[in-house]
Amino acid sequence: MKFVDEALITIQSGDGGNGCASFRREKYTPKGGPNGGDGGRGGHVVFQTTSRTNTLYRFNFKKHFKAQRGAHGRGKNQSGKAGKDLVIEVPPGTLIRDAESGQILKDFVGNGESFVVARGGRGGLGNQHFATPRNQAPRYAQKGEPGQTLALKLELKLLADVGIIGLPNAGKSTLVSRLSSARPKIADYPFTTLTPCLGVVETEKTDPFVIADIPGLIEGAHGGMGLGIKFLKHVERTRLLIHLIDAAVVPPEDLLRPYRVINRELELFSPILAQEPQVVVLNKIDKPGTRPLADQVRQSLKELNPDIWVISALTGEGLEPLRGHLAKLMEGIRRAAA
Repeated sequence: MKFVDEALITIQSGDGGNGCASFRREKYTPKGGPNGGDGGRGGHVVFQTTSRTNTLYRFNFKKHFKAQRGAHGRGKNQSGKAGKDLVIEVPPGTLIRDAESGQILKDFVGNGESFVVARGGRGGLGNQHFATPRNQAPRYAQKGEPGQTLALKLELKLLADVGIIGLPNAGKSTLVSRLSSARPKIADYPFTTLTPCLGVVETEKTDPFVIADIPGLIEGAHGGMGLGIKFLKHVERTRLLIHLIDAAVVPPEDLLRPYRVINRELELFSPILAQEPQVVVLNKIDKPGTRPLADQVRQSLKELNPDIWVISALTGEGLEPLRGHLAKLMEGIRRAAA
């Protein structure tokens, strides 16, 4: 199924049923009092998270959702049945905004959460409620209230513990495939990854954690350049970042440029995100002549970030120590959060 992380939809809760204007008409009571029943309330529109889906793809085909209206009241004090609630399933990590104001209505994080976005209209009162000593036979009843109509913007942000960031073709997909059981598309050209990919990393001594392969960022990504802001949002929920650098293409005249470019984009997109802990990983040391350049980058980066690892995601060199280090960091982050 195609990965879709944004959708615009319109929802409408159910209208309330109308109250009934009715009077008792029995054999020995030809002119009885009012006995009109109330209308039922309209159905609510409820969003609920489910692990059965991880994309907003279905909203490409259906964009209008309407809950059932309440039934009308009837004679003999019979109230109308409430309209059936409409439950719309979305993946965990979905953010619901009012499309017009941009206000966040709900930020779903866990599985099985539910939230009423639009409440159904109240049912109208039957004429029995309007009887008074001066008007004992009211011939009118109340109409049901209309439901709410809202234009919504759905945004999906991946739920991952660790996000891999870096320039295009730094080897992010290869690293995810070697650290976890995920199998993203891998090729030796920029923008191979067009959608985020999640993988689960397991170790013997610590709990597993989820790692996300985020499509490559370029200078100007915060403003929409390249794949841009479309994917930066997917690292907002992570608690640890792997900053992956292709050691084979670092410009010798400016060893820190790849590091600075990505961190500048993070800071412009979200200062909070820019403060997340980062593990710097220099990749592709299997390529000829790369090791000396990687050592120079490592020395230059020490003052900015001393947590630096040198690996080859392709051959597997340095991967096991890195996996253990990431597991320990995540264990510490979880303990601190608890």
